Order: sequence, then C-alpha cells, then structure tokens
Amino acid sequence: MDAPYFELEEMRSGEIIRLSDFAGKPVMITFWASWCPDCMRDLPMKEQFYQHADLNKLGFITINVTGRERSQEAGKEFTTKHQLPFPVLKDNGRTTYDMYNCTGVPTTVLLDKEHRIFKVFDDQSSFVDVVGALPQIML
Repeated sequence: MDAPYFELEEMRSGEIIRLSDFAGKPVMITFWASWCPDCMRDLPMKEQFYQHADLNKLGFITINVTGRERSQEAGKEFTTKHQLPFPVLKDNGRTTYDMYNCTGVPTTVLLDKEHRIFKVFDDQSSFVDVVGALPQIML
C-alpha cells in the first residue's frame, strides 16, 4: 500500500517537510505524544539511532500528534526541553496519524524506497523489532 502523502511544519524551524522530500529513500516515521510513557522510552532510543544513522540512505521523521496532546504547545515544549536532534513535525490534530491508521503512540511506520508501507510497529513493539526490519527496506 502506498504511504499517504503529507506535508507538515517542523516544530522549531517552521519549515514545511514533505514526504516527497525523501524520494528514493526508505523512511522511518514515528508518531508520538509528550505525555506517553512508552514514547518516553522510545524517543531516547530513536535519538541514539538518529545520531548514528546514515541519513543519506534513510529518511527519519517524527510526528508529534498534536490532537492527542493535552495542549497545543505540549509537543513543542517537550521537543525544546529535551533538545531532540531530529526533525519533529507537527501533525494537524490527528490528520496524518489517522491517515496512517495509527491506534496508539508511539507508532513507527517503515516505508520502502517507493514509499509503500512496509511495516507498522505499534506501542507494544520493541525498538529492536523496528531496527531488525530495516535491512529489508535498505536494499
């Protein structure tokens, strides 16, 4: 299945990031919310991964699901406080989250080079499971 197209604002820079910006690359997308304990365990692992990943070969995006936050600014405050080094896009409420049929946070979606959904990992999945699936889309 083709991944739903999106263009969202990056929280800190205000830059518009489009899925098409990663044409020809597999992409890891993680949906999260600042109040979520599972996200707080997942995001530091994603940060370590991001700092060592070859970003010329893999697109890496996180999307704060603003429609699941306690306030409009919660995601931005969390991103700033924790100095997240990776792109944090701001969902339009739950629009992108819903387009990807997410049912919880964190949800990580792996897209292949043609931006077809390869695999979806829900809040019960481990980071090891996510990383273990990467070689299949990096070919």
